[in-house]
Amino acid sequence: MKIRKATPADSLLLAQLAGAMWAHDPAGLEAEFAELTRSAEAACFLAWEQAEAIGFAQCQLRHDYVEGCDTSPVGFLEGIWVAEGHRRSGVARALLQSCEDWARSTGCTEFASDCEIDNLGSLAWHLKAGFEEVNRTIWFAKKL
Repeated sequence: MKIRKATPADSLLLAQLAGAMWAHDPAGLEAEFAELTRSAEAACFLAWEQAEAIGFAQCQLRHDYVEGCDTSPVGFLEGIWVAEGHRRSGVARALLQSCEDWARSTGCTEFASDCEIDNLGSLAWHLKAGFEEVNRTIWFAKKL
């Protein structure tokens, strides 16, 4: 397995992988990934097994308040996904390490993430990866 930082040329591939994770149309994500891969405020990483992309991670700098953190900016894991047949083999851990290394290289001393309150698989992965749960919230909205 090999991990490498994505470039704008990888935008469609990133969009396809993200589409698989978030159940979104990749066509709507390609421009967003093109912008992210050009930004000094974000990084995307791809995991490869030979010529097949088997996972990706997206991280960014967050300058606003990040729950449980004391500094700014904070490196933030926006998304991570590994293809079904490659899970539980260290791919996600390697992608996370690349994101953490990138955040460190920008001067960050803290790294954070989040997941949906009912996503128990993601919660378990985060805890196993060394994250500490710092809060749980439920958001509310109504139309005016």
